[in-house]
Amino acid sequence: MAKKKQSATAEELLEQALVPESEQPYAVPGNWVWVKLGDINKYSGKSVNPMYLQNSFFELYSVPSCEFDYPEILSGAEIGSSKQAVTKSDVLLCKINPRINRVWIVSKHTNHELIASSEWIVFRNNNLCSQYIKLYFMTKCFREYMLSNVSGVGGSLMRAQPKYVNSYPIPLPPLAEQQRIVDRIESLFAKLEQARGLSQEALDSFENRKAAILHKAFSGELTKKWREENGVGLDSWEEYTLEKVCLKITDGTHNSPPNYDKGEFMYITAKNIKESGIDLSNITYVSRYDFESIYARCNVEYGDVLYIKDGATTGIATINSLNEKFALLSSVALLKTNVSILNPKYLVWNLNSPNTKSKMISNMSGNAITRLTISKIKEAKIVLPILSEQEVIIKILDELFEKEQKAKELYNILDQIDLMKKSILARAFRGELGTNDPQDESALNLLKEVLEEKVG
Repeated sequence: MAKKKQSATAEELLEQALVPESEQPYAVPGNWVWVKLGDINKYSGKSVNPMYLQNSFFELYSVPSCEFDYPEILSGAEIGSSKQAVTKSDVLLCKINPRINRVWIVSKHTNHELIASSEWIVFRNNNLCSQYIKLYFMTKCFREYMLSNVSGVGGSLMRAQPKYVNSYPIPLPPLAEQQRIVDRIESLFAKLEQARGLSQEALDSFENRKAAILHKAFSGELTKKWREENGVGLDSWEEYTLEKVCLKITDGTHNSPPNYDKGEFMYITAKNIKESGIDLSNITYVSRYDFESIYARCNVEYGDVLYIKDGATTGIATINSLNEKFALLSSVALLKTNVSILNPKYLVWNLNSPNTKSKMISNMSGNAITRLTISKIKEAKIVLPILSEQEVIIKILDELFEKEQKAKELYNILDQIDLMKKSILARAFRGELGTNDPQDESALNLLKEVLEEKVG
């Protein structure tokens, strides 16, 4: 007769749960401990099949509803497949595509039974602070662990595997410190969100003013006083197709050449074209042989207009301010203006105005990739004042939009907010937010209490 397997002792469970010092990701305060996630998770899976309760209603925590931070309220007949039974304060960690930081705490918005879809890994422990667990699941450190053990290839096919997730280490501070960390993070995040809102309002206001000024510039209103002072009538403004006022309109190569880390010539694509100029921070290169065949097609020179004609950023134009030769991909069009009729800076301001962008984008065609054809660009119409008035418009716009750089700095603030949040999370779970109290009872005692229920 086989002997009944004995339950592990408290000492054995403690030794199993603690992460050896050599495997700890980083140092934490002395009254914290590193533990394996699975050893402090008290959730035991229980399946619920709403098909057998078609007239009952459920509070369903599905992955899509996480985006709105509110569960779906559905009848059993509407759900139709087995789900996991969950309880209030359970922490839900999404298995699908761990690159997307989806973590959710189960609330109880109704009196209906609480269930969750199978795409969630459920964490439960009423002895710990659920919000602390949730925030740790959102850290870069934990995300890197999840991405190191996935099945499937790419996007929604990627899945985190629970057997590996259970082995991941988590820093466990005393319970009081868990709550202090949560309070501190939430306070700092609230201030960052307030800064985000103010920055976004400033940006929106700037963009609205910019659109209004550009409309006045290309309707003649901005230079009305100048025309009166110089005896020029609005009837001097004439409509042309771009083909009529450009010496050449073409695009770059339609056959992408091989890239070389140390090629002799730069290779400009749509990703390098910004309204402010050519961005060289992510440049690629081609060999002399490839360059010579590409350059002959478009012959880019200083002062030419470069214009994105393919993809999501279609409609952005800039002046070529580089003196050196470079190659172009077909996603970028080249417009060589007839400078006796059209100042290239006037054309760039016009192409970047909301009205012109909207008109040009409406002419895009294609299925998988939408684009502006060269023929559509040539056919596009532009209303031109005389050259001297173009120069006045350019001068006014340049002076008015010196503030654009400050607006771009605001964009950087928006980008920095997310980086600051990541930094706050990283510091929080190292005990570096100034909340830790060395006098708190060691988390080792808390861990022992959590493990006591497993001793049998």
